[in-house]
Amino acid sequence: MTARPLIPNDQARSLFLARHGLAEDPRPKQSASDLLALIERIGFVQVDSINTVARAHDMILFARNQTYRPGHLKRLLERDRSLFENWTHDASIIPTRFFPYWMPRFRRDAAKIRERWTEWRREGFLEMLDQIRDHVTREGAVMSRNVGSDETRGSAGWWDWHPSKTALEFLWRTGELAICHRLGFQKAYDLTERVIPAAHRTGEPVEPDFLDWACNSALDRLGFATSGEVAAFWDSVSPAEAADWCGRHVGGDLIEVEIENADGSKPRRAFARPDIVEQARAAPPGPDRVRILSPFDPALRDRKRALRLFNFNYKIEVFVPAHKRKYGYYVFPALEGNRLIGRIDMKCDREAGLLNVTAFWPQPGVRMSKGRLARIEAELDRQRRFAGANRVAFAADWLRRA
Repeated sequence: MTARPLIPNDQARSLFLARHGLAEDPRPKQSASDLLALIERIGFVQVDSINTVARAHDMILFARNQTYRPGHLKRLLERDRSLFENWTHDASIIPTRFFPYWMPRFRRDAAKIRERWTEWRREGFLEMLDQIRDHVTREGAVMSRNVGSDETRGSAGWWDWHPSKTALEFLWRTGELAICHRLGFQKAYDLTERVIPAAHRTGEPVEPDFLDWACNSALDRLGFATSGEVAAFWDSVSPAEAADWCGRHVGGDLIEVEIENADGSKPRRAFARPDIVEQARAAPPGPDRVRILSPFDPALRDRKRALRLFNFNYKIEVFVPAHKRKYGYYVFPALEGNRLIGRIDMKCDREAGLLNVTAFWPQPGVRMSKGRLARIEAELDRQRRFAGANRVAFAADWLRRA
């Protein structure tokens, strides 16, 4: 049996980051069309409501190009309609040309979501579906605050939705409604045919083509992956489907490789394109600057993969009780070249015009030289400007020890 090629860890990191748009100089001027090309390249940008420095989607895009402006994203979403919002593993911004591949997903998800939400005791939302459809058809775009004001809410934290809000979300998740715009961060829903251009609402793929697209497009954005990672990228096919697809393509347009782990443990078997060795060798190591990443950055969303590739054990502690947190409520990873060098606790005080930096924890083995500190401070100043603050304010003991 021929030995599987071994991809060294530093090359694997570089290739993975390059596929995620994090290996290039982030300074060249970016147009709206450049921004669209970037999002198509990385696949999706996760949306999240937490705004300690900036929204997750804005931070994700700013990390890749520091001339990024949120107005370009708004134009692509709300005027050009070349992006749309729906679900991957979570709520995300997705290129509209991918919309036909969400049509099979809408059908797949409908029964699953209906069953799950019913089990989670979202009483009354199924009875509201026809009423909500009629309301949106007749009145146009609505927000959840426009419907169900007299309905009883649940008592389940994030799931504290009244039936009409739940119905809106269900119809969005299953493709009958689409997000046409946001006010602040609140979604406005309209009929899909009034939001998604007609050219993208045709040509729904049959199941084999849908599976091929989902697996091929995931693998090409990951560079190398287990079948489970292929399935998880879009979260639109099952692990069993992805495993079968990978197995059928080995020996053709896929090969098996070994990926060296950052901690020196046994290499991980993965699937890749036949030219993976050349691609990995040619991958650039990344610019010599520090970049702060969103906790929801697509390069980090698979925490187990981040641990294997970067020896970076990352957990967001938003839902961890304060007294049990190791680092902080919302701590940002720091990338330098092709290494994750630490994590930083910072928050923008917009009223005072300050970006408050509470702490930076370097990774074990990362030496805090004068040059590295200067690069961290330069990135914090860029973050300060992006967040609209006047200056960076450092806590007295902000530089911690691992």
